[in-house]
Amino acid sequence: MKKSYLILLIIMVVGLPLSESYAIQSYESYGRVVIGNFSPQAGMAKVVFDHWLHRSQFTCRVCHVDIGFLMEKGGTRIKAADNMRGYYCGACHNGKLMANEGPVFKACSIPPDLNEMPRCDRCHSFGKVVQKKYDFSTFTEKLPKASLGNGIDWEKAEKYGLINPKDHVKGSSLLKKAIPAQKDFSLNSKTPWMGDILFSHKKHSKWNGCELCHPDIFIGVSRGATKYNMMQIYGGEYCGVCHLNVAFPLQDCSRCHIKPVR
Repeated sequence: MKKSYLILLIIMVVGLPLSESYAIQSYESYGRVVIGNFSPQAGMAKVVFDHWLHRSQFTCRVCHVDIGFLMEKGGTRIKAADNMRGYYCGACHNGKLMANEGPVFKACSIPPDLNEMPRCDRCHSFGKVVQKKYDFSTFTEKLPKASLGNGIDWEKAEKYGLINPKDHVKGSSLLKKAIPAQKDFSLNSKTPWMGDILFSHKKHSKWNGCELCHPDIFIGVSRGATKYNMMQIYGGEYCGVCHLNVAFPLQDCSRCHIKPVR
């Protein structure tokens, strides 16, 4: 057995952390991003962004393709002025877009009035005790469960109609004609103890579209054109771009390695 795959097997079985993404997390905090590029300099607490709440409302591609949030933490240099002009968070948080029980609260004001500070705390909440509008356990109570990640099987939740993530935001997205989904295909496992992978374009294109993966993450569109291995994935490349931080974690092996060991 090659040394690199022995190390990988130990990580998978024992659960040793390969990066800070694998620090022990609660279901609620899995996928949480703390944004603090400019807030401390402005005398504001850092922004705490929860993926679980937003992914229940919108597909990934709305934010990461149409609106333009980079996939790298801290890569998008978001400023309050940008939000106020309708960019980034302000594309949805404008006090007009309707979701759940009414309009989405407006993002930023400069300078904020004193009576607006509780609204600021809804985002700028790092290190604070803030009463949130949506409680994770209550919000996800009726959603299908998973053992890892944030404990929710979002794929099943969408399939059963329990959530209906929007793929369009007025003013930021164009209504797109559906692209025929490519057929599922197998990826052969390089190790004898793991089954082959069954990759579903249909599932990924539903949430991500084609643009999120191609060409930035996977350069080629032909099967086998991009060469990669599990060590690279665990290092945050290829599938690891999403499946280390937000999508179900790589330790949930059976979600990908579906086909039985030959």
